[in-house]
Amino acid sequence: MMFATAPINGADAGPVRRIGVIVDTQQDIEEIVPAWSAQEGAQRANALFERTYGEAADGVWASPGRVNIIGEHTDYNGGLCLPIALPHRTYVALRRRDDAEVHLVSSFDGEELRWDGALSDVHPGGVEGWVGYTAGIAWALAEAGHQVSGFDAALVSCVPTAAGLSSSAAVECAVGLALDDVNGIGLGHSDEGRAALVDLAVRTENDLVGAPTGGLDQAASLRTAEGRALLLDCRDGSTRQVPFDLAAEDLELLVIDTRAKHSHATGGYGQRRATCEAAAKTLGVGTLREITDLDGALARLADDEPVRRVRHVVTEIQRVRDFVALVEAGRLLAVGPLMNASHDSLRDDYEVTCPELDVAVDAARSAGAIGARMTGGGFGGCAIALVDAEKRDDVAAAAVAAFAEHGFAAPRLYAAIPSAAGSRVN
Repeated sequence: MMFATAPINGADAGPVRRIGVIVDTQQDIEEIVPAWSAQEGAQRANALFERTYGEAADGVWASPGRVNIIGEHTDYNGGLCLPIALPHRTYVALRRRDDAEVHLVSSFDGEELRWDGALSDVHPGGVEGWVGYTAGIAWALAEAGHQVSGFDAALVSCVPTAAGLSSSAAVECAVGLALDDVNGIGLGHSDEGRAALVDLAVRTENDLVGAPTGGLDQAASLRTAEGRALLLDCRDGSTRQVPFDLAAEDLELLVIDTRAKHSHATGGYGQRRATCEAAAKTLGVGTLREITDLDGALARLADDEPVRRVRHVVTEIQRVRDFVALVEAGRLLAVGPLMNASHDSLRDDYEVTCPELDVAVDAARSAGAIGARMTGGGFGGCAIALVDAEKRDDVAAAAVAAFAEHGFAAPRLYAAIPSAAGSRVN
């Protein structure tokens, strides 16, 4: 996305909680970045709306970013994945218009972006960048046969951008929920309807923005539940809520934002998807999810690259199954090797990590994390570490020290708490 990151420090940042350790440089390590409360997010969105348009909005809707616990690059291969929603959300204040005009404003990190146009301008090739993510869902709803009027919207967000935490899907889904409500469509009021809205948000990203993503991000933003991880079957869209009570085991999930920027609209992601689709065609299956004999399938692929891509996808799908089985058996402390194997496969077979991600993961493991892996599409973004609560500071300090040693900018740190799906908040 072409948004700047929401403010972290300074007068607008709100209260922050320091981890409370000192690294060798004698500087405080990076602060754990808090999420806004629903009240604060709504106030910020409403204030921007009223300042821009001079009137009150019809309401405020919010949708979260996500962390994928395990199951990376499986969604577009018909596989399984296990995301949670973050407390960090995008908020949109929106008012329905009686004409076909569209007016957008966003405020991120002190920079305001404006766009004024019409619904007829919003189509593939007609808009790009942040406008595509923001207004594109209106095009997708109309393409699906829903009546959508023009609208005014103001967006603010505390979801970090370009960090692999699904900031783009949070925007699409927040605006989608708002347009669904003000136009009386009703998709947001049931899980079946939300599944349909997920498909429309995916179409927005694939066909209008040009990012060849699967449905993981949007499903996490619209179909998750507080205190649960979402087992998403990307073959049929079915879901199961998996209890994920970290506090009960005295555990925390630390998110390490490497600040190495990535974008799904660039070539690496699409190349891997194309390789997987070509391999599936060679193997005579609809998706790589259908492979039951991995060794036999790999023997039929002539080149090393598709062999490694297919091996990652098939083994990653099995890791999701094994992870969920352990969690549901009350063995959350035993999932570390699965997280570690996932990252190693993404590094070696799928080749979507980067030096910053590998350093973050290695540092977390060395400092005693139960398991650590990259999360998201890769090529930058975030790593996650499952840690004993009492070791959280040690793991965080180790990551910061390792980044300093390698000459990287200090990482940002987030607490990943399984949170609720998007909804109307005001």
